[in-house]
Amino acid sequence: MSRYVDRLVHAKTRRRWRRLADAAELADLSDLRQQRNQARKLCAELDRLIHVADGRLALPKLGSSSFPRPHGTDWAWRPQLWCGPLPRPGLSSAPSEAMLGDEVQVFHDCTAWELTLRQLRNTRPQDLAPFALRLDVFRFDGSFLSLAIDLPPDSAEGLCRDHILRAETILEIETPLEIYARLNIQNGPNTEQIIRKLPLLDETVRVDFDMADTRINEKRIEKIWLDLIFGTPTMNQVILRDLTFARHRRAAL
Repeated sequence: MSRYVDRLVHAKTRRRWRRLADAAELADLSDLRQQRNQARKLCAELDRLIHVADGRLALPKLGSSSFPRPHGTDWAWRPQLWCGPLPRPGLSSAPSEAMLGDEVQVFHDCTAWELTLRQLRNTRPQDLAPFALRLDVFRFDGSFLSLAIDLPPDSAEGLCRDHILRAETILEIETPLEIYARLNIQNGPNTEQIIRKLPLLDETVRVDFDMADTRINEKRIEKIWLDLIFGTPTMNQVILRDLTFARHRRAAL
């Protein structure tokens, strides 16, 4: 009986909001303002329910750390944003240095920015990561836009110049643009950097960072992070369906 009543209430509520939406163009402004405030509050609750429901009902499984790894991998990691639902799933009009979760931070030099970041639930059969990150850029008057991903402390444990660190992502891009990946390794007072241009020929993109190209002090590594740098991002949408890291030793010559 309660389900039948719920369906009636739901149908009545839908009819009310459909009627208000149809009449919005000619509605009294004071009434329209009140309706807008009510709609915004309703949208917030609906978005919260949809986000939780997507996280529980859709595939792949939450917390999944499954992904292909190079032979001999001794450390691998998928950031939390791509593994499980975040308490705050999105940022609107994101200011520089804003955080999405504990590991992803946006940087830019806009004076008037119109960009959003949002965590999405992956539902495609081929996706291994439970979640994705969508970046929407509208008007953008800055000279740079980047996402910084902090690697966990254990990524530095045992890291040496014989290692290769691989970053792999699955990308969907609305309009072609250049994307660079810059690996930063803070060791003592110095920060070593390796930059690679992403080869955007396929949806799955991987880049290898060879530690032999650096002068790292293996005993003083304090922090590692990756910058994804987007060129001319105006009026574009980028979806990172997955982002993973894997470390292995270089093959002996």
